[in-house]
Amino acid sequence: MSTQPDPVAMITPDPEADQIRRRGLRRMRTVAVALLLFAAVVYVLTLDRDGWLGFVNAGAEASMIGAIADWFAVTALFRHPLGIPIPHTALVTKRKDDLGRGLQEFVAENFLQEDIVRDRVAAAEVSSRAGDWLRDPVNARRVVDEVSEVVAIALGKVRDEHIAELVEAALVPRFRDEPISPILGSLLTEVVRDDLHHGVVDLALEELHRWLVHNPDTFTEVLSERAPWWAPPRLNEAVTHRIHTEAIRWVADIRDDPRHHAREALDSLLGQLAQDLLFDPVTQERAERFKLRVLEHPQLVTSGISLWKALRRALLSSLRLRDGAVRTRLLGEISGFAERLVEDDALRRKLDGAAADAAVFVVERYGAELTTVITSTIERWDGKEAARRIELHVGRDLQFIRINGTIVGGLVGVTIHALIVLLR
Repeated sequence: MSTQPDPVAMITPDPEADQIRRRGLRRMRTVAVALLLFAAVVYVLTLDRDGWLGFVNAGAEASMIGAIADWFAVTALFRHPLGIPIPHTALVTKRKDDLGRGLQEFVAENFLQEDIVRDRVAAAEVSSRAGDWLRDPVNARRVVDEVSEVVAIALGKVRDEHIAELVEAALVPRFRDEPISPILGSLLTEVVRDDLHHGVVDLALEELHRWLVHNPDTFTEVLSERAPWWAPPRLNEAVTHRIHTEAIRWVADIRDDPRHHAREALDSLLGQLAQDLLFDPVTQERAERFKLRVLEHPQLVTSGISLWKALRRALLSSLRLRDGAVRTRLLGEISGFAERLVEDDALRRKLDGAAADAAVFVVERYGAELTTVITSTIERWDGKEAARRIELHVGRDLQFIRINGTIVGGLVGVTIHALIVLLR
């Protein structure tokens, strides 16, 4: 099997940024070499001189030694100095895999620990920053626009055959195997217990009352069609008018009286139905037969697709309008949430804690895989190319080692020469 590195594994360089780094590296190399040449010239000019020039000569000599030693040390990191294969040189090229493993261990030990992760998440104050950012109407509108665009694109990607496949291959088999009576019974029990159906009943009564008030002719026509043929027209008209009036009054009474006996009868009926769905085998069997008839109906898939199309059209129409109902509601929810983030300390602490828990979970579960990426990626790099890239990034700063070595070497040389003079 080939062990050649995959060139794709190398990070794609940024030509403009690399050009800037290359110029900086070249400039600092020039400074370091210039100091070395200056020390060499001073050394030659003060050779075999006494007095204060002896101090200058000693300093220049030590400067050359320090500069050459540090040049060797810096160069040996990336290549063989002067092309000579001296042992323990070109360290990055030869030992990049070991360096990668060391970097992996360093990251795992110093960055992927639970205490460190929690401290960093807490210091980031994610919820507070998010609240301040979302509080700006421009930013909130930007989030709404981006979310609307993504949702619109996602809705456009879903085709009719996808919905048909979902209904036929996933939903219908699942519903066929799952008993529906316990689910309906439990749901209906909770609805009756918490009076959740009262809102629906109130809405239905209000709409029914409004319809009866505004459609007396339609109501009269429906009843007249069922009147006996032999009944006089005036009698039919009087009877239907009376029924219409009483129907309006009766519906209004039920609507306005929360304790109306009709409401209580409906609550009792729903409660009994819930119990029958949970415990009565006859009712359960009827519910299952009804479920199977619905699932086996040939129009089920067509109805599902039609329902999806209508929902998608409504959503897309609202999402495409900048002031549509969905966007307006979403903008209001985001703005309200931002205000709560800014003003509610308990909510911020709760969200920051959740963010810290999520980060710790990711680190604990996938930390090893994350750090392994460092080693596996570096192992695929070409050694010489990796050395060139690393030197391009850090080489400019490393030249200060050569510069400091030249200056410090000179000072040490002067100090040693002064000690020798004193001892003599």
